[in-house]
Amino acid sequence: ILNYLKHNGETSPHNLVRYLGISPQALYRHLKSLLLSDQIKKIGSSPKVFYKISTTQKQPQAIIVSESDKLFLQEYFYFVSPVGESFEGLDAMIAWCRRHNLSVQKTINDYKKTQFKYNKLKKEQFIDGISKMDATFETVFLNKLLYLDFYAIERFGKTKLGYYLLYSKQGQSLSFMKELICLIKPRIQELINTNPFDAIGFVPPTVKREFQIMKMIQEECNFGLRILKIEKLKTPIIVPQKTLSKLNDRIANAKNTMLVTETQSFDRVLLIDDAIGSGATLNEIAAQIKKKKITNHVTGLALTGSVKGFDIISEV
Repeated sequence: ILNYLKHNGETSPHNLVRYLGISPQALYRHLKSLLLSDQIKKIGSSPKVFYKISTTQKQPQAIIVSESDKLFLQEYFYFVSPVGESFEGLDAMIAWCRRHNLSVQKTINDYKKTQFKYNKLKKEQFIDGISKMDATFETVFLNKLLYLDFYAIERFGKTKLGYYLLYSKQGQSLSFMKELICLIKPRIQELINTNPFDAIGFVPPTVKREFQIMKMIQEECNFGLRILKIEKLKTPIIVPQKTLSKLNDRIANAKNTMLVTETQSFDRVLLIDDAIGSGATLNEIAAQIKKKKITNHVTGLALTGSVKGFDIISEV
């Protein structure tokens, strides 16, 4: 198999079966051993899968990682390589260190320090973002703004939730969407359990896609609450929020494209968006809710937000 790949480059399992004259079952046993020893790598996904010689080497086996570090990485660390390979936990850290030519144990220690720093910003597992709204807008119509997590952190890039959100939206991966909902559903349920919300709103998607993660979240995470009616208005040219880099442009975009059509009144409303850039969309929807006397208390919840100020998370 190795000789064939060295001389022919990447190839499909079908070509290997034909060349070797063995059964597909026997071939996959050999491929599994070569993959585990990192001598080859698999690219693509079923039904179009190819194998090629690996250009990387495994980290030395002398690396000893404590069980507590393994559990910590399993909870927080995730990595998707430039060629679309996904890794979780310790495997993700090893792949990330291999790519950046770094010591695994030292990098684990650095990552723990960085993650602990950001964990200190969480209160009851939620990040409070309302102070950033106060520093950004003259009038803030949200009573609270919470994040489930940051989209990315310094040096290490996207968080686990950041990766899931990116590939759910841009990658249109149904598997990532399902995993994302599994991650966020208990957290949203926890927030609803501890707050007397009687209605829930979901910010409509602004970019046309085959699979809309916000619609899936609405279907899976409304928890029987009344769903607030919010519409995205059609314009001659669709201008997504993420393409606008100036705050005033984002505010104007939100005011002229988002319309709250709800007529019923509620005590408390939970308003959910996938990512907070400027905060203009959530603030404008909250403004309409209050001006129409639907409620006087609106809590915004973003799956991810930015660390410093309201950076433009243009990827999603």
